Parts: sequence; structure tokens; C-alpha cells
Amino acid sequence: MLRRTFSLWAASLAASGLLLATGAASAQELRVLVHSSFSLPKPMLAQFEAQSGIKLSIIKGGDAGEMLNKLILTRAQPIADVVFGIDNALMAKARAADVLSPYAGAATQRVAAVPLDGPVVAVDYGYVNLNYDKAWFAKSGLALPQKLDDLAQPAYRDLLVVQNPATSSPGYAFLLATIAGMGEEAAFDWWGRMRANGLKVAKGWSEAYYTEFTRNGGSRPLVVSYASSPAAEVFYSKEKITESPTANLFLKGGVFRQVEGVALVKGGQQSEAAGKFIEFLRSPPVQEALQTTMWMYAAEPRTPRPEVLRHAVEPTAFDNPPAELMAQKGADWVSRWTRVVLK
Repeated sequence: MLRRTFSLWAASLAASGLLLATGAASAQELRVLVHSSFSLPKPMLAQFEAQSGIKLSIIKGGDAGEMLNKLILTRAQPIADVVFGIDNALMAKARAADVLSPYAGAATQRVAAVPLDGPVVAVDYGYVNLNYDKAWFAKSGLALPQKLDDLAQPAYRDLLVVQNPATSSPGYAFLLATIAGMGEEAAFDWWGRMRANGLKVAKGWSEAYYTEFTRNGGSRPLVVSYASSPAAEVFYSKEKITESPTANLFLKGGVFRQVEGVALVKGGQQSEAAGKFIEFLRSPPVQEALQTTMWMYAAEPRTPRPEVLRHAVEPTAFDNPPAELMAQKGADWVSRWTRVVLK
């Protein structure tokens, strides 16, 4: 499979005129800022370097929210030439900070399954929602919640862990979904009741999922994660299993469609090399690979899906606030959430 993928990639590069002649000059360095969940096969990245003559310097910037904050704080002297992982929830903040530059290459001319506005080129998309531990609920005998309001009831005390929306993109996405699905005042009333009902707040996704979630030895059988997480559980299982030990809850006000993309960093020095990397992320082999490395759905509409994604069925509905409303009120919502939940 890898050999076939790399052959396709090499052919794609050749067609694009990116193959280097023998004895070409030493590779130029491209600084790539990414969030902590960025993951592609190392041989695939090495193949890109060999064929394009570009040396990748991958800079992990933490959760997407943290990554964007770092980009903003260093805008006078940019730490990267290209950035991957800014999503539709963070787009307004990135645009307001003026840290990105437009890109007009071939990838922007193709329709994406779920497009992004502005200077960010869509690469993948997914859904932020609740995951639950099947075994925990089966053992406890507690019924699954049918709506978010159920989680504020005494029976569900101390069961949910979420991420801080000030530092976590899934945490922010989940906050946005509650506001869009319940209405602003009702949503913050719910958050207040959740605090009183033992809500746990983690800094980011990794801490919430791998430390607090019961599936991984924690005490919380409900976690804000992704619609693709049950498929990842099957894929990475040490034992061969045919059903996931976790499942999704697609509750009204609890599902956000997240679209991630890649963009040129304003003030970056390697715009040509950065453009090649943008095209690389939208190439067929990468679009196939990211589905079982970053566990998102491909932006290229005709990308084949691996069999394991049958455990990652897309929800039929989601709650995203209008983009202009996120731009106008996003920061205020996070501040209000902090007052309601943490202070």
C-alpha cells in the first residue's frame, strides 16, 4: 500500500514539474507550523522532501488554539512560513490578527468537500461531539443521555470532561455548538449547571481523552472528542476487534463541523516552497493517508475512504454559529465561559 501511495505521489510531482534534476542544489528549509495532532507517515514526508528539494522543519505548536496564539505573538518575526491546522472556528481570530497571506495555487481552483473562506485552503474536516465508553455505561446501567440537559441532572454528576475553549480547538468548537444549538443564554445557563454538576475541564484534547476518559484509565465516561474517534479505537487496538469500545453521541447543541486548512504565513520567507507544501496536502496520497493518521475526512471529494471509517459515520446535523457571529462574539463567549465555568 505504501509503495503504491509513493508511486502515485512521485507521478503527481512529476506531472506538476516538481521533480528535481540529479545534482540539484541543496534543499531549502521550509518552516511548517502545525498543531499537535498533525501526523503523516514519515516516509511520505521524506518522499516530498526528496522530490521537491525542500527540507521540512515541522514545528509543533500545541493545540490549534495555542498554535494560533503563538503565530499571533510572533507576527513581527514569523516563526513559520506556512501553517496547518487553523480551522473555521479560529478563522476569524486569524483574520483579525492579520497573520496569514492569500494563496492562489491549483488547490484553490478545485472544489473542496467542505470549503473554507479567506486565505486558508481546506485540507480536511471532521465533527466535534461527545464520545462515550460503551463498557462503562453497560456496567453502570445508566441510560445514555438523550439531550445535553440530561447531563446537568444528578445522575450524570462527574461524568463529563471537556476541553478549555481558551486553549483547545475542540473545546472551543464544542462551546460554539452549545451556543448555536441551545441559544446563547440557555447555553451559558447549561454551562453553569454543568459546573455545579461536577464538570471536569482539561487544557486540551490529549489530556481529556488519554488521561480523564475512562477508556484510558480515567474517571470520566463522557468526553468531548471527534466522530472519527471510535474508528481510531478499532484501528489502534492491540487486539483484533470488529466493533469499537467507544461510540458517538450526536446531541442537539453538541455537534460542531470543523474544517481544517493550510495557509501561507504573512511575512514568511519561503512562499514558493510553502505553495508546494499546500499542494502536497491536497494531493491524493496525502488525502488518503490523513484519514487514518489525523482521523479527519478528506477535503478532496472523491478520495476513497478506508474500511475502518465505517466506525466513524458522519452526523446528519450539526450546530455551527454563522461565521460573522463567531467573528464578532467568539472572544466574548470564551471570556464569559471562563467566568461561568472556571471562576
